[in-house]
Amino acid sequence: MPVISTFIAYLLSGIVLCLLLLGYFHLAARFNIIDKPNQRSSHTYLTVRGGGIVFPLAVLLWFLFYGFEQPLMVAGLLAMAVISFTDDVKTLSGKVRIGVHLLAVSLVFYQLAIFGLPWWLVLLAYIFTIGWINAFNFMDGINGITVFYALISLLTFAWVNLILHFAPDSLLILLILSCIVFAWFNARRQARCFAGDVGSVSMAFILAWLMLMLMVKSGRIEYILFFSVYAVDSVFTIVHRLLRHENIFRAHRFHLYQLLSNEKRLPHLWVAALYALLQTGINMLVLAAMHQGTLNHWRAGGLLLLISVVYLLLRLKIWRSLQSQHSM
Repeated sequence: MPVISTFIAYLLSGIVLCLLLLGYFHLAARFNIIDKPNQRSSHTYLTVRGGGIVFPLAVLLWFLFYGFEQPLMVAGLLAMAVISFTDDVKTLSGKVRIGVHLLAVSLVFYQLAIFGLPWWLVLLAYIFTIGWINAFNFMDGINGITVFYALISLLTFAWVNLILHFAPDSLLILLILSCIVFAWFNARRQARCFAGDVGSVSMAFILAWLMLMLMVKSGRIEYILFFSVYAVDSVFTIVHRLLRHENIFRAHRFHLYQLLSNEKRLPHLWVAALYALLQTGINMLVLAAMHQGTLNHWRAGGLLLLISVVYLLLRLKIWRSLQSQHSM
């Protein structure tokens, strides 16, 4: 009976999340919260912006109905969601956004007692967490990529949670349900909605929150490889733009996924699925090595180096191909 009751509770939660997102569509249409194509965009049609609001709503639903756990983290997420949604509607100052980001991340650090670590580790934690949030946000440029990658990350966390119990199962399940609901409207050739900053920034914060909980529980930094595909693409894209003397804070279309989808004309969902599948393969390799006790700092670094080399070779090949096409 408890199993049936739990299944019904999660089924109802999924239905509620779907209804909330449909309700948001009506509000977005009424208040003209519409995404219009620009120089960074990989789409050419008007679409509802901010559909990713379902992600923080899932966490809020979990908080209200599953015991009011981890209030500081939830408060940090809601602060990120509010400022990001406001930025979706009306562009805000970068100083305001980064101020809220620092506050939200600080709440997570306080909740996890990270401030008890040496100051240089705390500084590195801030750099990597804020960097991850912004990188994840910039990676949200084609249909399906954010939700596919998030879903793979959440499923991986759920698998690890079966052994380490570092996060509430109910939280992970509701987040997975929110991704399924969002994917129904976004993972299409012509999406009905985009995540918007409220979706990509909120999901990035959620994934960082889960990663930090996992690292604190396990004492292992090697789990950061679960984010390696996005991290490698983001870092080397920044390096590429710096070498071209470009302003890295301006809109661009130089991520590898953008080159594949915009220049090579591969279907968005194929590219999004490729990123998710690559990260899935890496995650499975990491989990297998963890299980066998063969993964340490050096081998994790070697795997990251291998991923970087493969990425660079692929990027270089595509870039040269595009340059030769443009010179013809």
